[in-house]
Amino acid sequence: METTTATAAGGEFTALCDRAWDVLVPARAGYLAGVSPHYDEVFDEVAQRARLSGSLGKADIAVLTVWKRLSARTPWAAVLMSRPDAEVRAVTARAVAAVRDTALPRGEAARAGRAVLGQLPGLRTGDALASAVLTAAAPGRMAVYDRRVQAALDALGFTLTPAPGRYGRYLRLLDGLLLHGGPRADGWTARDLDTALYWAGGNGPQPS
Repeated sequence: METTTATAAGGEFTALCDRAWDVLVPARAGYLAGVSPHYDEVFDEVAQRARLSGSLGKADIAVLTVWKRLSARTPWAAVLMSRPDAEVRAVTARAVAAVRDTALPRGEAARAGRAVLGQLPGLRTGDALASAVLTAAAPGRMAVYDRRVQAALDALGFTLTPAPGRYGRYLRLLDGLLLHGGPRADGWTARDLDTALYWAGGNGPQPS
């Protein structure tokens, strides 16, 4: 059973969150101090184009692949690049609409958007690149997931398995963290949480 706001006992989850925030606050500060303020410029450009167009094309996905420092020397990259850009945009437009649908809870919107992206090569398995695409589509609502985020969650005592629907469960978990963060969560977004987890996951979080 995964540790989420829906499955964990209230007191147990609140205690986990309280310990997590002891790590997240300094981790976020470490991220801001340790990562160049220019690093996210290409991500911001993709997000701006997605905001205006309502979709992401092959060039946008290629940029996000580099931004996430993923390898493009894989069979899926050639298959994706062989697809018409209009076809790719038709798929991503549906994913963009899903994650921007504020009538859906954040986790459900994330699950829906992730399911749509599964139609594209390179986005069928794993959540690192798919989450980058969805976060560029809705940067104020979604968050990036990767192996460093997973390492931090594991170290902090949260359970997030690779079973289908992981990205939606991840966003629900972030909602729980924000809900139980108290004053320390003021002004934080899901994206702030993912950067803090990313930093903690590469620097050995030690919950008290």
